[in-house]
Amino acid sequence: MIIQTGMRTDIPAFYSKWFINRITEGFVCVRNPYNPNQVTKYSLWPEVVDLIAFCTKNPTPMLQYLNRLKAYGQYWFVTITPYGKDIEPNVPDKEKIIQSFIKLSETVGIDSVGWRYDPIFVDTKHSVEWHIDEFKKMAAALSGYTKTCVISFIDIYKKVERNFPEARAVCSEDRITIGRNFIEIAAKYGMLIRPCAEGNELAEYGADCSGCMTAETFETALHHRLEIPKGKINQRNGLCACVLGADIGAYDTCGHLCKYCYANTDARLVKTNMKKHNPESPFLLGESMQGDVMHEAVQRSWIDRQMRFSF
Repeated sequence: MIIQTGMRTDIPAFYSKWFINRITEGFVCVRNPYNPNQVTKYSLWPEVVDLIAFCTKNPTPMLQYLNRLKAYGQYWFVTITPYGKDIEPNVPDKEKIIQSFIKLSETVGIDSVGWRYDPIFVDTKHSVEWHIDEFKKMAAALSGYTKTCVISFIDIYKKVERNFPEARAVCSEDRITIGRNFIEIAAKYGMLIRPCAEGNELAEYGADCSGCMTAETFETALHHRLEIPKGKINQRNGLCACVLGADIGAYDTCGHLCKYCYANTDARLVKTNMKKHNPESPFLLGESMQGDVMHEAVQRSWIDRQMRFSF
């Protein structure tokens, strides 16, 4: 199966020590975000966990622990955008993140790392031309260290609307202009653009619109075919075909505090929650609570180990 760490928070950036403790002990406890007393216990032994998927804006704190993860397949999405501290207040210097990306790629392999340039929004400061120029610089720096760049345009969720009220959806004309230019630049530097849940509007220009965390993505990283159970492929209005792993993160715990974040309600709640973190606990936040109902997840390897011949 696949363990996902990054749909609710940024574990490598803020909770890497905790995560390695969980790997050492071989299990993690995860609260249902909509029913906190409902707890799922996941085994983290490599016999049942085929791959760990990471999504992060800062892989640097986890680099020291990569030797501890050699028993697992890995796929890393590292988000690197050119926004400043007014948009991403606690994201480290982007040049340092690019250097960490390069070290990560050299360690886990080019098939196990992808670059995310998202979300894309347009305003007077961050114009279409600005995005194209900045993307070109970053693509040049990352050339040879990834084959994939995932892009998406900002979605105005309720949390985004509250934390970033000046944000606006990107119009169709700007989406096409940005997309076409990104596709051309990426190709020059050996990368394929994969739009995330954006439909097929960029397919005719050379984008791969099949999804970003697809079965093929993980099979390429593992160098194995996967037998993914029915119901584990997302079907979000036909826009997303990504594999659904078990996410071990928690909402309202990401200290980057990016204005466009859909996973944080507000900065005060995040700061309160982060104080509850104990690196020794099986829970990302706090400990077990009265009324908890725990069940152990049914887990098995998805790797198809049947020998196959090519003719």
